[in-house]
Amino acid sequence: MTPPSMDPPPTHKHKHMHTSPQPQPQPSEPELISSKDNASLKAWRRLAHESSAYRLAQRFWVEGEHLCEAALSAGVLIHTGVFTPEAWKRWGARWQPLCERVVLLTPGLFASLSALESSAGFGFECALPPAPSLNPCANTLVLDRLQDAGNVGTLLRSAAAFGCTQVLAMKGTVALWSPKVMRSGMGAHFGLALMEGLEPPALDALEVPLLATSSHQGEFLHVLAASRALPNPCAWAMGHEGQGLSPALLSKARMSVRIWQPSGQESLNVAVAASICLYTSASSAAKPSP
Repeated sequence: MTPPSMDPPPTHKHKHMHTSPQPQPQPSEPELISSKDNASLKAWRRLAHESSAYRLAQRFWVEGEHLCEAALSAGVLIHTGVFTPEAWKRWGARWQPLCERVVLLTPGLFASLSALESSAGFGFECALPPAPSLNPCANTLVLDRLQDAGNVGTLLRSAAAFGCTQVLAMKGTVALWSPKVMRSGMGAHFGLALMEGLEPPALDALEVPLLATSSHQGEFLHVLAASRALPNPCAWAMGHEGQGLSPALLSKARMSVRIWQPSGQESLNVAVAASICLYTSASSAAKPSP
């Protein structure tokens, strides 16, 4: 399947979507698919259920009103809008002008495609954004071999909320545009420059200090924040849920940082820990109100 060449209207373009303004798609009349063996339907099922199908197809699947609106606001190109007849009657006028192609599926066929327990009856096959270039000076989140899609989606949401503009996923990290990470991210993907499959030498291009997180060693985060010793901008590195950061990444870190846990728990969930670090970093860098 060849990626389409047309971009959405420039008014919807997001700051991280580096595309050239071109005419928007002409409204497409719906076509009906009624066979479970249809090649397009099989391709959408792969995008909706397989974690790395997007890499070969250069497309990704979004479903539900929130994610679809987030994709539109970010200027993502909607290649195909897929609707049940009921959803088409309700939302067709809203989405038809923005889709290159519109397809109607019977409720049974759409249910075989959907990965949601309660679906609104529509979803989009979208063009995968082009891979961005690494920004050496940006506030950055580094993910080192994280495996849980829910954790990674939450990490992306926190990164977008607390001022990170790029996420660097090392080789072995769960696929960032996989369906589960997309659902967990709740649209955060569209506000971030995402790079994945990186090897440790790629971090040598960063000009901001790399901060390694640890459950048992390093400076306490609250002490660094109180003394205004947290560097900004910086790159926070979060490691594998069980193994932590790899020796290769630890060797590149300017300092190790840990979170004070007065109750003596051994460790925090990686998404919780990252959210605390990112919030503390952002709030420490904020200028006090006059």
